[in-house]
Amino acid sequence: MQKLGLLGGGQLGKMLLQAAIDLDIHVKILDPDADAPCAKIAPEFVVGSFQDFDTVYQFGQDCEVITIEIENVNLEALKKLQSEGKKVFPQPEVLEIIQDKRIQKQFYKKNNLPTSDFILTDSLTDIQATIAFLPAFNKLGKGGYDGRGVQRLSSAADLSLAFSEPSLLEKAIDFDKEIAVIVARNEQGEIKTFPTVECVFHPIHNLVEYLFAPAEVSEAIHEKAKAIAIETAEKLGIVGLLAVELFLTKDGQLLINEVAPRTHNSGHHTIRANHTSQFEQHLRAVLGFPLGNTTAHSKAAMVNLLGEEGYTGTAKYIGMNESLSISGVYPFLYGKKITKPFRKMGHITVVDEDLESLKLKVKKVKETLKVIA
Repeated sequence: MQKLGLLGGGQLGKMLLQAAIDLDIHVKILDPDADAPCAKIAPEFVVGSFQDFDTVYQFGQDCEVITIEIENVNLEALKKLQSEGKKVFPQPEVLEIIQDKRIQKQFYKKNNLPTSDFILTDSLTDIQATIAFLPAFNKLGKGGYDGRGVQRLSSAADLSLAFSEPSLLEKAIDFDKEIAVIVARNEQGEIKTFPTVECVFHPIHNLVEYLFAPAEVSEAIHEKAKAIAIETAEKLGIVGLLAVELFLTKDGQLLINEVAPRTHNSGHHTIRANHTSQFEQHLRAVLGFPLGNTTAHSKAAMVNLLGEEGYTGTAKYIGMNESLSISGVYPFLYGKKITKPFRKMGHITVVDEDLESLKLKVKKVKETLKVIA
């Protein structure tokens, strides 16, 4: 039995554990929260910071392979473990590029990967000097997650929202759709992609509300998105999963928005909708197994189950019975005790052979299943 060390014990870790059971993989998890979703079900659960050098270094000593469910981890500890012969996937040098959105954007430019125009900024003074570049999105170099660390600056009137820390201004794109491709690459260089998905974001909180798979785009766009995802993974040299988020512009261009070097919100539906889920695929990739078949069984959607606005406290789920009575509806609850507005508390996968029927089910689920306190 192989021992896999996982930095992070949140919902992604919980779903990874479910896939690991089938392959009899012993997973040891590190998370600062003693009540994290993985705490009660992990074969080994260590409470500690995945940002602390000593904690991460000691944690990895008895693991054969170390992986992540969140990018914001201590890279120096991972580099030391790697230098001592531990397999660390995705590799620390890949995480170093992706952890900092400034470095990430420069990587795209250097490697001729399509992305929007951007300007690096170190202070409010820098941003004030580039008013002509607006409208743009101001993104923190480090620390942003799930919509945090991102502000839209439409004009000089929005400068009070800008970040004073090292960040970047990314030109606002007049896009038609936001799509994503998850690509897997193992140590042997084998690569497979999941079908392109179409993401719909919350208009204020900048996180995915729901998605449809496959995306309603032309076959040419599907192929182009797949090619960009593969090229990005190969140029990074990543081992593991890479989620590539793309803008489809009004004139048919595809531009990379951001990437995530792990399992991702845009692939949750694959647990029910595809031959191989993104979680099993990640395990296959980091453990050196052949990659699985990513073909979809049916059309699918994924609805993020977010804490309702105006409620903070012990989570209570309403509308569960009604939702479970709908054929092809599969809720996944993350086991978080406390809800707060727009916190990710779970997701619902919806499957159907017919797209219009699928959309009606999504609408019904969104109206029915709620998280309150």
